[in-house]
Amino acid sequence: MEHILDLISSYVSEAFEIAGYDRSLGKVTVSNRPDLCEYQCNGAMAGAKLYHRPPFQIAEAVVDIIDGMDAFSKAEAVRPGFINLSLSSSFLSSYLQEMGQEDYFGVHRAEKPARIIIDYGGANVAKPLHVGHLRSAVIGESIKRTLRYLGNDVLGDVHLGDWGLQMGLIITEVRHRHPELPYFDEAFTGEYPKEAPFTISELEEIYPEATRKSKEDEAYKAEALDATYRLQHKQRGYYALWQHILNVSVKDLKRNYDSLNVTFDLWKKESDAQPYIPGMVDYLKKNGYAHVDQGALVVDVAEEGDTKKIPPCMILKSDGASLYNTTDLATIVMRREKWDPDEIIYVVDKRQELYFTQVFRCARKTKLVKDDTKLEFLGFGTMNGKDGKPFKTRQGGVMRLELLIRDINEEMYRKIMENHETDPDEARKTAQTVALSAIKYGDLSNQASKDYVFDVDKFTSFEGNTGPYILYTIVRIKSILRRYLAEMKLPAEAVEECSILPAAGEAEKALCLALTGFAPAVEEAGAQLAPHRICGYLYQLSNEFNRFYHETRILAEEKEEQRKSYIAELELTRKVLEQGIDLLGFSAPDKM
Repeated sequence: MEHILDLISSYVSEAFEIAGYDRSLGKVTVSNRPDLCEYQCNGAMAGAKLYHRPPFQIAEAVVDIIDGMDAFSKAEAVRPGFINLSLSSSFLSSYLQEMGQEDYFGVHRAEKPARIIIDYGGANVAKPLHVGHLRSAVIGESIKRTLRYLGNDVLGDVHLGDWGLQMGLIITEVRHRHPELPYFDEAFTGEYPKEAPFTISELEEIYPEATRKSKEDEAYKAEALDATYRLQHKQRGYYALWQHILNVSVKDLKRNYDSLNVTFDLWKKESDAQPYIPGMVDYLKKNGYAHVDQGALVVDVAEEGDTKKIPPCMILKSDGASLYNTTDLATIVMRREKWDPDEIIYVVDKRQELYFTQVFRCARKTKLVKDDTKLEFLGFGTMNGKDGKPFKTRQGGVMRLELLIRDINEEMYRKIMENHETDPDEARKTAQTVALSAIKYGDLSNQASKDYVFDVDKFTSFEGNTGPYILYTIVRIKSILRRYLAEMKLPAEAVEECSILPAAGEAEKALCLALTGFAPAVEEAGAQLAPHRICGYLYQLSNEFNRFYHETRILAEEKEEQRKSYIAELELTRKVLEQGIDLLGFSAPDKM
């Protein structure tokens, strides 16, 4: 089905054409003066220059034709030449009736689905997730869901950091602590233990300790470099120990990501790209793309017109070692060979923009990607505390993500228990659902590229532009629908049989108009990779519903058909809101 703005514009364009003017002048926009009208058209102003006629004369001629159209309850020419429009309630109700029967509520899905890979994890093994990982996970998950809803074939990749010196450091520290383990006995030929010689808690303590020692002890650092070399050349014991590190870490990471309702289709790692590096380096050399500069192998990526210096993209260091650039380029090669994506989106800290400019330009210049493959950098801002500085613990350290989630769960539990008499176990379960909405909506309601303040008091509030407010609205609707079915002694499917009548009042019509905005909001969010567009829409729709709720006697309505119409509007509002929050990555409870 057509978006309502497109449909209205087609009617107004037809009126312009009948009046003797160009159809293109009939574009309609949402009114910037809702106190005067619902929509407006400024085409007569542009037509005045084309036809050398007063704009008001053109507007009057067009309005005379619009007056005969059933879609409008009001069409008015306003000096100097604006056309103010309001829809007829019968047209609007018919539109919503059709929208409610659509599988995707009027969203235009891709005619030719794109294969898209979203890189939005970036966690490192052997390290706990901290608040710095929140934005990538939350934004990436929402974009993945939205692009899928729009009909695309989308794969989310966690892209774990599991290679390089950090692995050598961990192996070295484990060797210092447990030299008796068979992994370090080169003469050992048996099967290694199936159980890891460390827990996730021990592993998370080992890495920072090893890092500290390597900075203070050159011999220790040399040993770690040697361990890294042995691992990367797949020495049997070191490789087996690395597998333990990976398995223990991934199990814990999945638990933490699950608590955020974030899932990945691919659990690919830096190590998965390593086999592609030798062939890629040979290709770059043979085709003259790469050259040696001060011993390092580089590709020049500066372009004419650059306003700032773009350094060469380094492929190999002077000692032949690879870098992040090497791994990321090899990952692009792997993704092309395995999945041949039309687009790759990287959801990372905006401070990495220069780095990704280098990598993308290198990939394009050297034809590691097809000419029509899009490489998209979605840089996000910093999550700050109320002091305006990066979010920290009370002790000043970087906060672990699971501790942040725990604290907000506790805050929501406290608020629920204060305001309602409810079973504590049920309250705990509800608190987790509402807390997730507070975290995700608090992040996603801000434009991704901007820094924002993570304000626990604000984000956990049931009032204002927050996740809990959206959920409270959904729960209110569910409660009314349950009461209606109970009072009428009807099965749940009876709600689907109700039809939407023309709006009986101003608040009801405002709700109906808000419902029509779902499809454009989702499509805009997908096109701009901007989840905050969906948040803005859900907040507006929730406000309009709550205004309608406070001004309307829904279940006390005496006319049965009118009451059924209200129920149909509530059901459509519920569906749209629940679909919207699903795109943001959270759900609503049945009760709060």
